[in-house]
Amino acid sequence: MAQEVIKRLVVRRLIETKDEARAREAVRRILSENLLAEQKLDADARALMMDHAKEIRDSASDYKRLLTLVKGKLAKERGFTL
Repeated sequence: MAQEVIKRLVVRRLIETKDEARAREAVRRILSENLLAEQKLDADARALMMDHAKEIRDSASDYKRLLTLVKGKLAKERGFTL
């Protein structure tokens, strides 16, 4: 995936690189960090939902919709783009 990202950026002349291997590694690192951050966000949202599971059940709310809203709110607070 990192190779394709670098290739597309170079072809579109959005970047110039003297060291493609180093650029690929930077893209891999960024993608990995982003994936881990999103996984943590998801886990935190689920934990928050579990803390309020009884109220959610009692209100007959849609769990999936609430999870999406909670994840969106947490992402916004953390400056994370989903």
